Amino acid sequence: MKALILAENDFEDLELFYPYHRLKEEGIEVLIASSQKELKGKRGYTLKSDLSYDEVNPEEFHILVIPGGKSPERVRLQPKALEIVRHFFQRNKPVAIICHGVQVLISAGVVKGRKIACWYGVKDDLIAAGGEFVDGVAVDGNLVSARHPGDLAEWMKRFIILLKSVKHG
Repeated sequence: MKALILAENDFEDLELFYPYHRLKEEGIEVLIASSQKELKGKRGYTLKSDLSYDEVNPEEFHILVIPGGKSPERVRLQPKALEIVRHFFQRNKPVAIICHGVQVLISAGVVKGRKIACWYGVKDDLIAAGGEFVDGVAVDGNLVSARHPGDLAEWMKRFIILLKSVKHG
């Protein structure tokens, strides 16, 4: 299995690195797509992206992760990134988002009628786009969402359960 993380500068460090390593522990190959070659998180951690959005063939990926922080504000401005997100939802592939990650889903037009957890500061945006805010970790079909770093363990626990059910189902 292959996972794709969409990220830009000022990502919330824990919200990117935790799922990155947790998925690798499950034997999943994880790649990062960005408009930048080198990324820096809100807390100062750096990493190199593996692909530009234009280099991503979404057919090659089984899993999508969108961390929060200020990164989603920048990801959502990339038309190719929004196409990637739509691909995952059209094909019902597993998606994990946290915090401000919902902003990318809103811009991609995939939140209507879904139960989604997100950072409190963007819950009104979610509701205005037709989604339902959940105050905790939420599982809605192929989507597992969470509010903030305090939800990391439960978020990834539920996402791994979803991945195993898809793999065996």
